[in-house]
Amino acid sequence: MKTHSVRTSLIAVALVAVFAATPAIAQEDYGNVGSQSLRAKRDAERAKKAAAQKASEPVAAQYPQATRQEPETIATKEGLKKLTEVQKLYEAQDYANAIAQAGVIAADASSNAYEKAFAHQLAASAAAASGDDAAAAKNFEQALAANGLDNNNHYTVMFNLAVTQYGLGQNEQALQTVDRFLSETKSDKPEAQTLRGGILMALERYDEAGKFYDTLLAQHPDDKSIRMNAVAAYQQSNQPDKAVALLAAAQAKGQLTEASEYRALYVSYINADQDKQALAVIDDGIAKGVIQPGPDLARDYMVLGQKAYYASDLATAIQMYGRAAPMAADGEAALNLAKVYAEAGKPAEAKAAAQQALDKGVKDTAAANKLLGGG
Repeated sequence: MKTHSVRTSLIAVALVAVFAATPAIAQEDYGNVGSQSLRAKRDAERAKKAAAQKASEPVAAQYPQATRQEPETIATKEGLKKLTEVQKLYEAQDYANAIAQAGVIAADASSNAYEKAFAHQLAASAAAASGDDAAAAKNFEQALAANGLDNNNHYTVMFNLAVTQYGLGQNEQALQTVDRFLSETKSDKPEAQTLRGGILMALERYDEAGKFYDTLLAQHPDDKSIRMNAVAAYQQSNQPDKAVALLAAAQAKGQLTEASEYRALYVSYINADQDKQALAVIDDGIAKGVIQPGPDLARDYMVLGQKAYYASDLATAIQMYGRAAPMAADGEAALNLAKVYAEAGKPAEAKAAAQQALDKGVKDTAAANKLLGGG
């Protein structure tokens, strides 16, 4: 009988988002209402008061535990006008001109720290939107170096820099940036934690990544993505026992919703010679409609059949090859089934299986015909 090996690994993908810098940097000017009607004047005045009240309301701190002291510098009247023009170019998706004009502001010796930082922030967002990640990273770095933004924007820039560096494959730099972000903000934002784990995986620091995900999982025990990333990390660090334990817990929580996830668990059991547990996982996946019959499942059943055969458990071998034969892509499973039936002293069943092997297309037609009694 043919031998088969079963190998699988769970691939972890860190999902991160780049937050474009598009804050409002100027209040709307309602101007002189002139000869408008009295009602129009009243409406304009109400709108003006509402806008002024909204502008005066403090912006909620996204990083309330940040250690950085926010600078008090704001844009000058002239600087605000220039930045507003760049903002309009960005919103109009005129990225090339937005980057050019932002560069002029940033290079101007008369621009203050806020204006320089905000100009670089706009240039970085425009560069990212136009697909120039290298330019985006450079401008994010320069925005941080200018150190003129409020904490909300400063740390959004820092996070975006880490994301951009990660996308560029600058993983060591990305890890330094995201670690600085986490250290200074004391943030527990999931996207930052996910990014850090993804960077550790990219650096092939799998054991460290596994421990990192374990810490996150203790805080968020029902988060499937964290659990699966921990599984991938432990698989890559050659710690299958930890990976299996995490997958088994996921199954118990009803978190295995993909056939590949079920397969990762039952293949681990097969490789650990825990075939009964593997079969139980397969049966659970089929019962829940996640695992569907097909050639891939047939190959895994054949592995279980082969292992049972070599353990002299002919009854289980017959069961596994019997499951595999109808869904296999060819007649190999049916031929193996025929051979086991013959060895078990069941010639009629052996002939039926041999015919099935021929019908599905088997390489060793001579062996199938011999079992049929045809030579």
